[in-house]
Amino acid sequence: MTSFKDHFSKLAAQYASFRPTYPAALFEYLAATCTGHRLAWDCACGSAQASVALAAHFETVIATDASAAQIAAATAHPRITYRVAPAEASGLDAGCADLITVAQALHWLDLPRFYAEALRVLRPGGVLAVWSYGPLRCEEPRIDARLAAFAVEVVGPYWPPERALVDSGYRTLGFPLPELTPPGFLMQHRWELEPLLGYIRSWSATAGYTAAHGSDPVLALAAQLEPLWGEARAAHVLFWPLAVRLGIKAAP
Repeated sequence: MTSFKDHFSKLAAQYASFRPTYPAALFEYLAATCTGHRLAWDCACGSAQASVALAAHFETVIATDASAAQIAAATAHPRITYRVAPAEASGLDAGCADLITVAQALHWLDLPRFYAEALRVLRPGGVLAVWSYGPLRCEEPRIDARLAAFAVEVVGPYWPPERALVDSGYRTLGFPLPELTPPGFLMQHRWELEPLLGYIRSWSATAGYTAAHGSDPVLALAAQLEPLWGEARAAHVLFWPLAVRLGIKAAP
């Protein structure tokens, strides 16, 4: 049995404030793939980036996370019910969900137990969708190079081992259903420097570096980026390719 690895409770406020949002086209695609739209379960929801987007397409969203701090930082919404619960024991009724999603969190789960729970909760014809996004990129090559160096050379040793699963797009993990081939999706934001620095401080590797050294590595990164960034209110396009895997539960 894999115990819950809580890398984010201490970062819950930063996670809620600075994590990038997923493209609307992803949720439109997921809703179109589902034949029913009564209930979606957003598992390991974090601070609810995906949950809120799902609420535009489903009557009810149940959003669960094993971290009480993440749930406390989640965005309130009339269609979303938040619960503190592990992925492997959701407390949901059997056959109730039209869609189950796991956004950027599958690598933390006990997969055999979670997959068993997902297949129990998913109704026949329901969809299981998981996705991840890899390293941050920037349209400006000099900024892009600095960000890559920071992620690999500065905080790289502090990424949890599970990070390799994210970088692979989860392709090395098993999947419990026959898979569909989704279209390509891209997260993209035009950010000023401060939101970018806040996002980088929300990384588990940044927190690991800070704990080990007693100093904030983002301060040095900010000093490197400021002369490259341009005017004080300038914004640059940042992007993350999404890797999506999904399948449909067959009727008995």
